[in-house]
Amino acid sequence: MLLTLSIELKAVLGLGWKASAMFLTGTIGIVIGGPLAMLIVGSLDPSILEASSPDNEIWRGLATVAGSWIGGGATQAAMLETYGYKEELYGRMVTVDIIVANLWMAVLLFGAGMHEKIDKWLKADSSGIEDLKKRIKDYQSSNGRQTTTSDLMVILSIAFGAVGISHYFGGYISDFLSDKLGSENPFASSFLWLVVLSTTIGLIFSFTKLRSYEGAGASKIGSVFIYILVLTIGMKMDLTEAVKEPMLILVGVIWMLVHVTLMIIVAKIIRAPFFYVAVGSKANIGGAASAPVVASAFD
Repeated sequence: MLLTLSIELKAVLGLGWKASAMFLTGTIGIVIGGPLAMLIVGSLDPSILEASSPDNEIWRGLATVAGSWIGGGATQAAMLETYGYKEELYGRMVTVDIIVANLWMAVLLFGAGMHEKIDKWLKADSSGIEDLKKRIKDYQSSNGRQTTTSDLMVILSIAFGAVGISHYFGGYISDFLSDKLGSENPFASSFLWLVVLSTTIGLIFSFTKLRSYEGAGASKIGSVFIYILVLTIGMKMDLTEAVKEPMLILVGVIWMLVHVTLMIIVAKIIRAPFFYVAVGSKANIGGAASAPVVASAFD
């Protein structure tokens, strides 16, 4: 709720079509990369593709990796709940997520230091980036303020109120779809609808004056709750399971290579600056937590 409260869709569109194109390319790379990686590794180790029981359904676990890479910790948790992957085996997927995603992040941070050379190779026009830097600095200086106790109470009221409403209606939607589709259907998950509804409410609120609470630290508080969410999931994990499926790391590496290859090809075709490649990629491979880290490496 709090992370979507501060979204300014007009500003996103104002970045230009190349920024949007690179972000969507990154998402497409994740969507097609997962199944493709499973097929390739499955030809070497057929057990990857087995689905004779919930314990063998590795795809359920990999759905949580896709959730993490496209939407961050909240979406990862939604996929864990939705697809019912065993929490004691979840450590395997977290290992794939962390190792592969952070290897790529290291490459991006290294590339940020030589982005001018990469832009030259891409034949990209990076003049728009300077305008973007100025607009962000102007926005931060005009909207930031000293956070008061009153601000904190309002922010928490918005968050818990909206999530409470999402819980309530998410349960009704889940019950309705369970009757129509069966309780095992992923769309019958109440947690999935909790995330969808709270995100939607956050987007609606971003068009109102409530958006001003971003200046008081709404997204920072939202980030704290994301870490609490990830922590509660992590407490149920058995990390000894992480080393029992080394082939999963190979799935993750191939998956990432599909994503990266697609990003570079499209960037070369449309002559997008490396900044858009890096931030667009990390917006998918990590989300709201890591994309700003990569962005700050450029400025």
